[in-house]
Amino acid sequence: METFELEVALLRGPLAVIEVGGYINNEAGEAIVATARRLLEEGHRQLLFDLKATRIINSIGISLLLEVLEMVMEAKGTLAFCSPSPSIAKTFQIMGLAQYARIFESRAAALDALSTPS
Repeated sequence: METFELEVALLRGPLAVIEVGGYINNEAGEAIVATARRLLEEGHRQLLFDLKATRIINSIGISLLLEVLEMVMEAKGTLAFCSPSPSIAKTFQIMGLAQYARIFESRAAALDALSTPS
């Protein structure tokens, strides 16, 4: 099984970019929730998860991402994902995550959209 990696790659004002790699399961999902909680507490209201190096997310991983979505919504923030594989993008559509989180094909597109005032 793939190992899991998580790194806060960029902090810029309200924006935090978190690079996630490997297999997102319960253990990885808990690490993502903890990181999101810490970043929200620090005042970062735009969380962008870069999934370029992520190939698999199981059902528990999805449920934990939904928990992150709830936390971000309570903080009146924005949750976004970039560079998902086609299967992950489809899973996000099926599970309804794409209805509430923004999905971008690339980090560049996400950074451009998130830095533009809405």
